[in-house]
Amino acid sequence: MRIGMALNYSGGFKETVAELADYEKAGLDIVFVAEAYSFDAVSQMGYIAAKTERLQIASGILPVYSRTPTLLAMTAAGMDYVSDGRFTLGLGASGPQVIEGFHGVPYTAPLGRTREVIEICRQVWKRERVTYEGKHYTVPLPADQGTGLGKPLKIINHPVRDRIPVVIAAIGPKNVELAAEIAEGWEPIFYMPEKAADVWGPSIAAGKARRDPALGELDVIAQASLAIGDDVSGWLQLGRPMAALYIGGMGAKGKNFYNDLARRYGYEKEAEQIQELYLSGKKDEAAALVPQELLESMSLIGSEGFVRDRVQAMRESGVTTINVTPLARTHEERIRLIEKIKELVS
Repeated sequence: MRIGMALNYSGGFKETVAELADYEKAGLDIVFVAEAYSFDAVSQMGYIAAKTERLQIASGILPVYSRTPTLLAMTAAGMDYVSDGRFTLGLGASGPQVIEGFHGVPYTAPLGRTREVIEICRQVWKRERVTYEGKHYTVPLPADQGTGLGKPLKIINHPVRDRIPVVIAAIGPKNVELAAEIAEGWEPIFYMPEKAADVWGPSIAAGKARRDPALGELDVIAQASLAIGDDVSGWLQLGRPMAALYIGGMGAKGKNFYNDLARRYGYEKEAEQIQELYLSGKKDEAAALVPQELLESMSLIGSEGFVRDRVQAMRESGVTTINVTPLARTHEERIRLIEKIKELVS
């Protein structure tokens, strides 16, 4: 079981990366770099590659809408090169608020686009002349849609690997099925190990039934806040505003993937109330309604025995990478948390 950590994308980046080297020494296996509507993730990942030696580096995630498929492939190949083969391409659909609101691109066919993007990327990495006729992407561009001068090309450089690992961030049934079918890894959010089989089991099984054995076992990457001790319950409550943001405010009413997930977990009433309050500007009231059980079940916050039991529950549910957020007052204490969780998972 690997230990990962998400890089904070809203703070001082250089200072954060300087601390990352200490986490690497403490045993951190992989760092995930988000691309929301802050700085781009790629420049940051290149900087991380130069400042680390062993640490795996993953985009967590690059939206499939904001770059062409071949540019995503070129970017992944370039990142794999500068990191000496330490890169994982994390992809996701993001959501209409970001894709249409910030990028000005229609949020259409996320499933179909994700599949086609990955198929094109794998052509590029094998140094094939890229020819692709899909529903959403056609390469080269047909003559009747451009100048007619486009021709099949292959990437000039020789990628370090012709199969860069791909992780799909997904929580919807069809998206999860797609990840289990075609990706090396799957990254859900708000992961509750006790309910994972009920919520996602059928999708995982359907995807794996069509999975190419060459992909290997599916890497299941679960996120969890981390604090270990006898008096750490206060850290748990810090998760309320973030959970309320996603369940209540990350999308419109009737078009919120995280709200749908909370409902599928069995919190239909709470999900509805949280969304109504959040969208009406009552964010604190919305956060207060986030179920305590939800916060506890998807965290690693508690005594050492509690955290050990939660790690085991994650392992039994199929988790192979835990993407933690270490919570402590000092950098030194956060390093010790990474050292401790590495000890517990091994």
